[in-house]
Amino acid sequence: MPETLTTTDALAAFCARAAHAPYVTVDTEFLRERTYFAQLCLVQLALPGEDDSDAVLVDPLADGMDLAPLYELFRNPSVVKVFHAARQDLEIFHVEGDVVPAPLFDTQVAAMVCGFGDQVGYETLVRKIAKASLDKSSRFTDWSRRPLSDAQKTYALADVTHLRQIYEYLSDRLKTSGRTHWLEEELASLTDAENYVVEPENAWKRLRLRSSSPKLLAVAKELAAYRERTAQEKNIPRNRILKDDALMELASTKPRSVQDLSKSRLLLRDARKGAIAEGLVAAVKRGLEMKPEDMPKLPKARDRSGLNPALADLLRVLLKAKAEEAGVAAKLIASSSDLDDIANGEHDGIWATGWRREVFGEDALRLLRGEVALSAVGQKVKIVPV
Repeated sequence: MPETLTTTDALAAFCARAAHAPYVTVDTEFLRERTYFAQLCLVQLALPGEDDSDAVLVDPLADGMDLAPLYELFRNPSVVKVFHAARQDLEIFHVEGDVVPAPLFDTQVAAMVCGFGDQVGYETLVRKIAKASLDKSSRFTDWSRRPLSDAQKTYALADVTHLRQIYEYLSDRLKTSGRTHWLEEELASLTDAENYVVEPENAWKRLRLRSSSPKLLAVAKELAAYRERTAQEKNIPRNRILKDDALMELASTKPRSVQDLSKSRLLLRDARKGAIAEGLVAAVKRGLEMKPEDMPKLPKARDRSGLNPALADLLRVLLKAKAEEAGVAAKLIASSSDLDDIANGEHDGIWATGWRREVFGEDALRLLRGEVALSAVGQKVKIVPV
């Protein structure tokens, strides 16, 4: 069975060895169904190698365990931290240890750049690159319960041992193809700590708002901010306090008292009384008293009156051809909405920057300027100078 580290000293000893390695693969197991912040239950780590001798499980729930040595390793600039689909893991480490591991290598993002498609799963990469299969029987177990079973440990360790071969393969392929800078561009947002800070004042932006009424938006904003702050303070899911449909109902009916809350059809029972009820009423009051200049506004709908449908169709043909040539999914380069924007005269989207400009954007702009045309040669579309 894999070694499980249950003391800070044991973790520190492993991290001291890891500090001299070129990379370390990392994964986590956590629970989030009953809490606002994810509960970290297990950390898996592996150093370069072909067996399990340098792969360990770290038990953050063990008495006295301090993950400080791990966070120090995450800050070490000479060791690449390798994850697969890292966003949730990074959020956990930012909340738990105020750290975003760097330098970072995300094999899901790297696989996308290497032509494996959008959001390719770990199991697919294990099968295609490591030529192995995964035992998925422990995927949905309760990782907070102790002791962990042998099956759980084996399952968890496989998430970092196969990752070594996948990382080395993708890293070499990126260097060979000259696409390393593509990956760096895609990872820039993942390593930005600001992405893992949830500001209650911005929580209303996640709501599905069907009305642009300033007063309704003001109340919805205050209710969403109150819900977010309370969920964070109590560490419970936000929907345990107030579901989205109930929030929008209150934003519409604007209850002025706790008694008014009883008229709600959608409000949870616990939200009709006590501190939560009082907090909801106070949030409604703040929304109603908000100054007009402070009231939130929905983004203006794009004016598509200048859209040229024929040009949009040409751009779709060009995108498909360039995506096939580059070996990446077309929607990763530009969305259908992006193409409509281009055909509408807007030329400053993400498609016009970085590696996307190399692959598609420059030729798209040349097509718009009339410098190139599209020609069919057999089954292929070619760009022809005009």
